[in-house]
Amino acid sequence: MPHLTSTSQQSLRAVLLAAETDDSGWSADQSLAELTRLAATAGIEVVGKVTQHLHEVHPRSYLGKGKLQELKAEKSSLRFDAVIADDELRPAQQHFLEEVLDVQVLDRTALILHIFAQHARTREGRLQVELAQYRYRLPRLSGRGVELSRLGGGINTRGPGETKLESDRRRMRHRISELEHDIERVRETRSLQRRQRRRSGIPVIAVVGYTNAGKSTLMNRLTGADVLSSDQLFATLDPTTRRHQLINGQEVLLTDTVGFIQKLPTDLVAAFRATLEEITEADLILHVVDASHAQADEQADAVEDELEELGVQHTRRLTALNKIDKAAPERLAALNRYFDAPVCISALQGTGVENLEEQLLNAVSAQFVPVTVQIPYGDADLVNLFRSRGTVETEDHIAAGTLITGKLPPGLVQSFKQFLAGPKAGA
Repeated sequence: MPHLTSTSQQSLRAVLLAAETDDSGWSADQSLAELTRLAATAGIEVVGKVTQHLHEVHPRSYLGKGKLQELKAEKSSLRFDAVIADDELRPAQQHFLEEVLDVQVLDRTALILHIFAQHARTREGRLQVELAQYRYRLPRLSGRGVELSRLGGGINTRGPGETKLESDRRRMRHRISELEHDIERVRETRSLQRRQRRRSGIPVIAVVGYTNAGKSTLMNRLTGADVLSSDQLFATLDPTTRRHQLINGQEVLLTDTVGFIQKLPTDLVAAFRATLEEITEADLILHVVDASHAQADEQADAVEDELEELGVQHTRRLTALNKIDKAAPERLAALNRYFDAPVCISALQGTGVENLEEQLLNAVSAQFVPVTVQIPYGDADLVNLFRSRGTVETEDHIAAGTLITGKLPPGLVQSFKQFLAGPKAGA
């Protein structure tokens, strides 16, 4: 489990390392700017940055050995006690850097996992983070400086002739198995909850976006939910689902999920599968983009890459360009051309939110099924259900009951099947 240690009472002082290769999606400067924010979120002081353009990352030393010797020569002046690589290091690379520089060596993955561990609040979140940490740590276990007491290992005995390293690995694997079992139970519970929501016929809107794009602020604006909103990366991890009424009274469920980031650790994605599956069951994906960020389009592409990995690339999308109050006009104009019919908003100030509500209604209603139903007066609860979950076009009171023409969510049509009537019945 990544454990950040400081050699003094002051915060950890770190130098950031980045290898810029020909196939790098972001420039080294852009990526290190984000890594700097990650470090700040973890309480680490960045005292230097080292970048090197390489044809490919060095398989043993990450950066070239000459560049590392230059950094070692500056150790006394910079007074750093850690280095953080902008990529996930192989165990051999991490060990080599430790030997050459004689400081704590972290990588982007370890840093993100540490932040997730700090911000996980629910038992589900803590389980998922712990599993990702163990999966990350196991192949890096070398017997040097590993504090398994901090990992919560549950087995305290070793077999005859078994080395401590072998025992530690066995304990890790055992704990991984326990966590996988516990998370599978969480996954089953979430799956049951999704089936119940599907039967209720309430459309589900998954709110996704790059970390710190403003998803939680938007959730608070739309639903009044008390979701933690902070100008930090990964301020919230635990998913939040809230009921919300659109401008016509239509009920929907808004689900806020964990934020994405470029180079999101694969172990983390796997561990958070139960949470991310909320996105796979959504009727609509609301992609929130920070329009004020210099790499807004690259951030959005990183999110779309992750969504494709989840298999939801064909789910209907609505893009909200957030923080327009902080975006330069020319940049906002460029983003409007880059995305397909985005909605411009400021979740913090409320600008454009009414238009967003209208677009959400249009996007949700586009998937509804047109029906005409004749509901007996004794079943008034079904009339209210139609009004709250569907879209009413006409409503007439006739001798036999209430005649409604409108649209229903596909999952709710079955509940009205016995009352279908008129030319649109069964359409």
